[in-house]
Amino acid sequence: MRLDDIDKRILRALQRDGRMQNVELAREVGLSPSPCLRRVKLLEDAGIIDRYVAVVSPVKAGLPLSMFARVWLTAQDAETIDHFIAAMKKLPEVMECYIMLGESDALLRVAVSDLDDYRRFQSTHLTKVNGIQNVKTDVPSQIVKQTYALPLR
Repeated sequence: MRLDDIDKRILRALQRDGRMQNVELAREVGLSPSPCLRRVKLLEDAGIIDRYVAVVSPVKAGLPLSMFARVWLTAQDAETIDHFIAAMKKLPEVMECYIMLGESDALLRVAVSDLDDYRRFQSTHLTKVNGIQNVKTDVPSQIVKQTYALPLR
């Protein structure tokens, strides 16, 4: 599906406010409600709109610290990588997990309450049992920008 300007306006508006009512969305993007709803449904059916979620404040939820863990695996064969991926998918603390090309094999963003919580997480889950050979952790000192909206042009 190729996105036209109206589709992009719909997506930008919904990225800003996923709970926007269709009438308000239609007015904002310059359509009547019925064609707007049809377009949103097409975007959902095509998988362009993947899902709707609530963005929860990590601080208010008691998980104010994001740690970034660079992971080196014990091997780069398919079985080791698949085992690692399956293990990371089961861990709710792992907010993001990327298999990397470059120095490390994977990059994780882990949400924790404090450094002790992360230390427990690391010693329990980031181990050889999950195919991990080495972990280097980076601690951010300040969040400069954090967005979930794609830059649709």
